[in-house]
Amino acid sequence: MPDEYLDYITHKKWMSYALKLAQAAGDAGEVPVGAVIINSTGNLLAEGENRKERDKDPTAHAEILALKTAARTLQNWHLNECTLYVTLEPCPMCAGAIVQARLGLLVYGVDDTKTGAIRTVINIPSSPASNHRLQVIGGILESACRQQLQAWFTTRRYQRN
Repeated sequence: MPDEYLDYITHKKWMSYALKLAQAAGDAGEVPVGAVIINSTGNLLAEGENRKERDKDPTAHAEILALKTAARTLQNWHLNECTLYVTLEPCPMCAGAIVQARLGLLVYGVDDTKTGAIRTVINIPSSPASNHRLQVIGGILESACRQQLQAWFTTRRYQRN
């Protein structure tokens, strides 16, 4: 099998895992975003789900929590051998942390047309202020990621009325 196909199978596997974490966050009242970090041999290193409401912490985004766990696990903040899977395009805060961590590869599900800071609204990794060139793949399980977010927000709006 071609490497691209094997890579796609791997990307789908880990994005599916991130979607399960996102579902758990959504079920807990958080915006449903999940993140997974794997190491260079394809093993799970860290995971995170949005916890802003539960932790009363504006920085408790899925990506930030996963990055912190991965760095603690590796005892190294350089994550250049790692891949981060996240269901939604990272915001400016998360994009900055990803660049600072020297992440090897970012794989995300759906573009964020309001705050996406990887390629949709702004592109922090390609900015002159960035000291790291980030490899990015977007659109993995895009439809499932979009559907999960849209359903959650629709339910929230319905509950408020």
